[in-house]
Amino acid sequence: MTIGNQTSTRFKDEIRIVAPWVFFFAVLTFLAMVVLVVVLAGRDHSAPPLALRCLLGVVAGALLGCYVVLIGYINRDAGRRRMSRLLWTLVAIFVPNGIGILLYFVLRKPRTANCPQCHADVEPGFSFCPRCRNRLQPVCPHCQRGVNPADKFCPYCGAALEMAAGMPPSAAPTQP
Repeated sequence: MTIGNQTSTRFKDEIRIVAPWVFFFAVLTFLAMVVLVVVLAGRDHSAPPLALRCLLGVVAGALLGCYVVLIGYINRDAGRRRMSRLLWTLVAIFVPNGIGILLYFVLRKPRTANCPQCHADVEPGFSFCPRCRNRLQPVCPHCQRGVNPADKFCPYCGAALEMAAGMPPSAAPTQP
């Protein structure tokens, strides 16, 4: 049985949490970096040729724009994981060499889900809802260990899994 409101972690779904103004700011950062490298560096007589300056400006602008989007993602993602948005945004910005960003991704909390019955926040791995006592994961009736909804037999003790196993009717395996 899946827990309600559980979302996939595809890139497209994850990038949607970033605020639209962050993308606007990232584009402005990209354009500013291109102008800075191409136009202002071109005033120097020992500057590289125009083609190389354009390439360097696009690469530097793209990297800085991606950095801005990543900071925006960390800000929103920390909030939905019930972590301090301000603290993690500042860590990601001010800890040098991208180490703050790496720290966020290593130390972030898992996302919570909602109980399908009462919509309370439920931590990953919970078998029961702490508010309404709704069973979130099926268990074997013999050994009381967690099983998958598609299992026909318990992988731990070999007992046949039926609706008596505490599985909801939609998750109970069908017998041939």
